[in-house]
Amino acid sequence: MAGKVWKYITEKLESEGACHFTLLDPDPLSTTIENVLELGTLAEKAGSDALMIGGSTIFGVIDDAVSKITEAVDIPTILFPGNITGVSEHADAMFFMSLLNSNNPYYIIGAQALAAPQVKRTGIETIAMAYLMVAPGKTAAWVGDAKPFLRDKPKLPAMYAIAAELLGMKLVYLEAGSGAEGGGVPPEMIGTVSKVIDIPLITGGGFNDEKSVVTAVEAGASIVVQGTYIEKHVQKDGGEELAKIVKGLKAAGAKRV
Repeated sequence: MAGKVWKYITEKLESEGACHFTLLDPDPLSTTIENVLELGTLAEKAGSDALMIGGSTIFGVIDDAVSKITEAVDIPTILFPGNITGVSEHADAMFFMSLLNSNNPYYIIGAQALAAPQVKRTGIETIAMAYLMVAPGKTAAWVGDAKPFLRDKPKLPAMYAIAAELLGMKLVYLEAGSGAEGGGVPPEMIGTVSKVIDIPLITGGGFNDEKSVVTAVEAGASIVVQGTYIEKHVQKDGGEELAKIVKGLKAAGAKRV
């Protein structure tokens, strides 16, 4: 039986064609919980469909931050753990993800096995997801000991995406790395991967304007994630520009319904 958040995502995609997710990183070394809460509420107000909570270098326990964020918004909160420290029972769901192009078995299955007993004990909804790093990869690739896919070789991640689907994963995430330059994952790669799988494709890392987000959806992405852009911009204008980005994404998605 499908969980509530997975049902929410699939129904959104069926009715609207595409979703916008906001990534929040509650790292106490670089931000405050008050700041993260403001970012989350502004993103919700701008029309973002869900909040992903996590990051590659989270320090300490995130229970308090996740609890407060979940209480502050009506849209789903989804854990996006970079390691076992990213697990909390206070989110609405969790991406149970495997970094398939890591050189280190720990990030493919080791961390997942260590976290599994706690995850099952909490009863949190899990959504199985293949996480694929694309060059440059940035911090996420370094931490995850990944071998990022070359940007001009779209057939390589396509093979991994097919394998992920055959393994039973519900989502494939193409990630260029937080703050990546160049408009995120190349549209040619998004298009190639989306054509060979029947499960939704997420993409993130470097989508810093409406044009890049819309291009990703037009290329075949079902969900586009923005994190660094939101950290740098939404508080300056109260989320007005983000609302335009989400509106553009929805318009592009509507053409696919």
